[in-house]
Amino acid sequence: RRTDRRSDCPVNFALQLLGDSWSLLVIRDLMFKGKRTYAEFAGSEERISTNILADRLRSLVRAGLVRREGRGRGTRYSLTEKGVDLLPVLVEMILWSARHDPRTATPAEFIDQATNDREGLLAHLRDELMASHLERGAV
Repeated sequence: RRTDRRSDCPVNFALQLLGDSWSLLVIRDLMFKGKRTYAEFAGSEERISTNILADRLRSLVRAGLVRREGRGRGTRYSLTEKGVDLLPVLVEMILWSARHDPRTATPAEFIDQATNDREGLLAHLRDELMASHLERGAV
């Protein structure tokens, strides 16, 4: 029986889905920056190349983390419920980076809220993400 998984380790599973240099940045843009279109992702400050962006979006859709709606220039992307489930992981990564990167772009109020009321912040962000899905009839 052949499989494309290296192992059944949970860290390996996550890395095989998200371990490249761009997938989590696309998810970040969907989750925190409200980006929805190919052009918006391409305009991110990290300057992802168009062929890599197209590949990552396809891969995230195939993995069930991102939903693609529409065709051509009208194509819009959104997080699926499975993608929204990555919210606590990204918040933890943001906090870790904020602690160890003196040049972090993380707003101090986000750090304070995540530090003092992480569950409240996660609930609020999840509600916002799910509400945006419901507005589009996506969930």
